[in-house]
Amino acid sequence: MEERKLVDHLTAFGLTGQEAQIYLELYRSGTSNGYEIAKRTGISRSNVYKALEGLVEEGAAYVMEGSSRKYLAVAIEEFCQNKIYSLEMRREFLIRHMPREKEEREGYVTISTDDNITDKIRNMLNQAKKRVYLSMSAAFLEQFQEELQRLAEQKIKVVVLTSGGRGRENEEREYSWKQKGMKFYHTSDKKNQIGIITDSKRVLTGELGKGRDSTCLYSDQMNFVQVFKDSMKNEIRLLELEKKPGK
Repeated sequence: MEERKLVDHLTAFGLTGQEAQIYLELYRSGTSNGYEIAKRTGISRSNVYKALEGLVEEGAAYVMEGSSRKYLAVAIEEFCQNKIYSLEMRREFLIRHMPREKEEREGYVTISTDDNITDKIRNMLNQAKKRVYLSMSAAFLEQFQEELQRLAEQKIKVVVLTSGGRGRENEEREYSWKQKGMKFYHTSDKKNQIGIITDSKRVLTGELGKGRDSTCLYSDQMNFVQVFKDSMKNEIRLLELEKKPGK
């Protein structure tokens, strides 16, 4: 795997770019001191020692005391889990102590980029209590297998309008979900178009798969939710008519 990608993922856990580079070097080489790391990486000793102290503070490295001060990288599983645990604790604190949210909200919100849209879909699926209508290609659907599996196990009504993905793996997964009550309708190619309604209260619609250029509209305005819901129901009715004999 490219080192740049490893560095990018490590910075998501609170390390600076240089700390991430030195953490990777420690991981490869085992116990080392600042002089040895500076020699191997070409980074100045002052920056190396600064980064090492940062790694210790972030819980990514241990100090090995001896004749010379050496450092050891914390196992990646342990480092990541400790960060996740710390964030969970902070999350619970914020949920309990944040000021009360104003009840009056903006009716329509634009959400941009694939990552942000994907996160919003996951949150909508995880918060669903009664029913979900989901419209997207099979390629996008694969990203939400875990959430859809949970919904199926909880007997929450799920209706999926999807295109493509008729391979054996998809067919087996779809059959398994159907056995748990999920309904599937196969449509023409949806390309980048997506739509989701949860509990007849929230809707997200737009495009996914265009990177930073992807945009979706999110709303909890009942008029907009109802219009989008009616549109999906009409699409389902047409698909059901097409399946009838003689059509």
